[in-house]
Amino acid sequence: MAKRVCIIGAGVSGLAAIKICLEDGLEPVCYESSNDIGGLWKYQAGEKEGACVYKSTIINVSKESMCFSTFPIPKHFPNYMHNTKIMEYLRMFSKEFGLEKRIKFHTKVLTCKQTDDHEQTGKWCVATKNIKTNFETIEVFDGIMVAVGHHAVPNLPLDSFPGIDKFKGKCMHSHSYRTSHGFEGKKVVVVGIGNSGGDISVELSRVADETFVSTRRGSWISFRVNAGGMPSDLDSITRFAKYQRQVFPESFINSKVEKVLNQWFDHELYALRPKHRISSQYPNVNDDLPNRVLSGTLKVKGNIRNFTENGVIFEDGEYQDVDVVIFATGYKFSYPFLDESIVKVENNSTRLYKFMWPPNVKKSTLAIIGGVQATGALNPISELQSRWVTRVLKGLAKLPSKKEMNTDIDKKFFKLRKRFYDSPRHTVQVDYVEYMDELAEQIGVKPNAVKLFLTDPALAHKVVFEITSSYQYRLAGPGKWPKAREMIMTQMDRVRFPLQSRPNVTRAKSSQFAWIKQALCVLIICLVLYKLLQ
Repeated sequence: MAKRVCIIGAGVSGLAAIKICLEDGLEPVCYESSNDIGGLWKYQAGEKEGACVYKSTIINVSKESMCFSTFPIPKHFPNYMHNTKIMEYLRMFSKEFGLEKRIKFHTKVLTCKQTDDHEQTGKWCVATKNIKTNFETIEVFDGIMVAVGHHAVPNLPLDSFPGIDKFKGKCMHSHSYRTSHGFEGKKVVVVGIGNSGGDISVELSRVADETFVSTRRGSWISFRVNAGGMPSDLDSITRFAKYQRQVFPESFINSKVEKVLNQWFDHELYALRPKHRISSQYPNVNDDLPNRVLSGTLKVKGNIRNFTENGVIFEDGEYQDVDVVIFATGYKFSYPFLDESIVKVENNSTRLYKFMWPPNVKKSTLAIIGGVQATGALNPISELQSRWVTRVLKGLAKLPSKKEMNTDIDKKFFKLRKRFYDSPRHTVQVDYVEYMDELAEQIGVKPNAVKLFLTDPALAHKVVFEITSSYQYRLAGPGKWPKAREMIMTQMDRVRFPLQSRPNVTRAKSSQFAWIKQALCVLIICLVLYKLLQ
């Protein structure tokens, strides 16, 4: 009899978990508190419990980096998709693999408790409530995959701003922002310059009377459109970039990237240059922000020193009348259905092996899916995490001892504290390629670049120098997909297709020997790494 798996949440991570459970012969039951799939990406005009995008949201990772590994995004879809296109893709994915039949909508998980015989069976009792009928049930499962994300509970640090209780204007969190309607003619301050703060401040600068973005530290701003018009992550999320990070000092890589960003616009001139280096923060992607600053419709300011009845005083002493303050100050993640003895959240941080497994659950039958903040897309990460979980649940893979897991957790915490500036947003950070390879090693599906150069040079070139797409983890090993090589070889065709909407567009052909030069370069790097590891 197939093992039953409880999946909590039907967003991107939950859908990935359902699909992998079905693929590996398990019986998934997914509980979703809303009436639809999509989680964060399901736009809702009014207030919404849990994460929600604003109406204009466009993702900041390109489509080839966010495909599920056996279901490519259609080639005519744009490279950077609007949230409606992402929902369209998720519905196609769900329909293709019959995922919705496994979802119980309007159902909230109340508690997940270990059974009395958990140490022998690893089983869980899951209590749920139907939100419409208030009917409660308890079911027993062999495993649990928690896929609730970490953008649900707004972090609203009002206590950090003196005088805010006297402010007569409107204060709100970016979680409640949907459109620019109603902000026309207003004076607005957006606190925070992460991706949400940047997007909202740019959007409001087109309709508001005055718009200010307040930042304590400043920020490095990156772009979607790279030199030549290609998506920027085609260069940054590659194995070649990973090898460079392994070979060259971090300061050298930082200087190289910061030089490129400052050639786009001088961050110091625009009052944005932070003290920290580019690798010490989660990437902020916003192609429009410098244009709005240059046009004077958006002004960059420092932190708010204090509020008055009708406005704010910034740290430089400047006073501004303000109608609305929007706090784009991030989120707190929590797992209210889990006892703290299983997963405890402190200062937006949890002790999880590989950001997935609670080390104090003896049978390792509970895992967090999608609980990371990556430099790339979440879809492939959640999928690969799910592939590891199903193998553990089926007894095909085994986790290390509690001591070994805690040692690994401590090492990761040390690296995070050393690299990133202290912030709640930097507690679950991972580098995309490095983390994907780390997961792949657990399953036995990590591509061997050196071997590929000897057996299939054309494919090896794609695997190393082009974007590290999810198809790479279907080339060999458990879950091998026959079309994986084809998808990798044609991924740039799918990138170019939506750009060539005018007929008879011609494109200069690259040198047929260019890939040989690149191959030699990566072989040299591989040899250097080999010597370093000896």
